[in-house]
Amino acid sequence: MRARAFLIPLVAAAVAAGGSFASAQTRAPRQPEAKAETKPRPPARPLTRAQRLDRLFEALKKAPNAQAAQVIESRLEATLLQSGSDTADLLMIRARGLIEAKDYDLSLQLLDSIVQLSPGYTEAFAQRATVRFLKKDVFGSLTDLRVVIAREPRHYTALAGLGVILQDVGDDKRALDAMRRAIEVNPHIKGVPEIIKRLELKVEGREI
Repeated sequence: MRARAFLIPLVAAAVAAGGSFASAQTRAPRQPEAKAETKPRPPARPLTRAQRLDRLFEALKKAPNAQAAQVIESRLEATLLQSGSDTADLLMIRARGLIEAKDYDLSLQLLDSIVQLSPGYTEAFAQRATVRFLKKDVFGSLTDLRVVIAREPRHYTALAGLGVILQDVGDDKRALDAMRRAIEVNPHIKGVPEIIKRLELKVEGREI
């Protein structure tokens, strides 16, 4: 919203106490005060994608409850899915539809194409990590997750996914670390608090 500057003109009227109408007429008229000129402020620049992400991640961390967190999660997901390429975005829509339809082979082909087309598109690696995990390609999934987390350390779903894989391969200590990092970013992430409790018992022998 543009800020507006308001000027309040000062109006003074001088009338001599007890003076006659004639004497008042002979007084020199008071010159009106000149109004200060105001220049319109330039429109605020739209936030960059990085700035929007910073604000959303901060809001997610401070979300008062799970319902509020879900709204922020949706906005975060939409922002992360923005690649800056219309072609990549269109392919991603198709790939996600295929994932929902459990056509993992074709979705993986599309995601491979997106990565080749836009190698800087981090979310393509995140989505491919999910598909590779569903296809039991643990090594491939880990490779993609490491790319995602290196580029966006606050990617809580990637952190949680890393924790799940590390737990599956028996690396409970590093799995616990990944899960704790995930819940630090998103305190309302589903299922993670329960996993952390189990891992704490196994790794530290205690429950907080």
